Amino acid sequence: MKKIILALTLVIIAGAVKAQFTVTGAAPTAPAVTWSFSSKKIAEKTYELHMTATIISGYHLYAQVNNAEGPVPTTFTFVKNPLLEYTGKVKEVGKLVSKLEPVWGFKVNYFQDKVDFVQIVRSKVAAVVDAKGIVNFMVCNDKRCLPPKDVNFDIKIGGN
Repeated sequence: MKKIILALTLVIIAGAVKAQFTVTGAAPTAPAVTWSFSSKKIAEKTYELHMTATIISGYHLYAQVNNAEGPVPTTFTFVKNPLLEYTGKVKEVGKLVSKLEPVWGFKVNYFQDKVDFVQIVRSKVAAVVDAKGIVNFMVCNDKRCLPPKDVNFDIKIGGN
């Protein structure tokens, strides 16, 4: 009798799990966002840090500014380095979508396909310096959101 109850319980749990994925959509088989990191010299000892997100079709990456009660915004946290001076805030370069999403009940800001986040930084030395940090982000499609994720980065600047 215990075996029958256990088997029935497992069948019910398996059915519930399958229904959950059927309703909300399965997680993507590839990462929903891939990141690339680079630097570009724009003046003497001054560089642009480029943190570029490529987003798979059907998903969107939330912008840095959104309603506090809504989705997790994309944030960049830079490791302090006494050889670097960060100027201004991280800028978003891409097609910003501002749309009412029923799941949140208000307008949210996000990017689809690709967005380049750009930070200006000045090196205090001529040698190669590492600009390190973490990007935290969240992506959703029309059926589900993936949990927020951290990606570490290390961008080499200077030395030329």
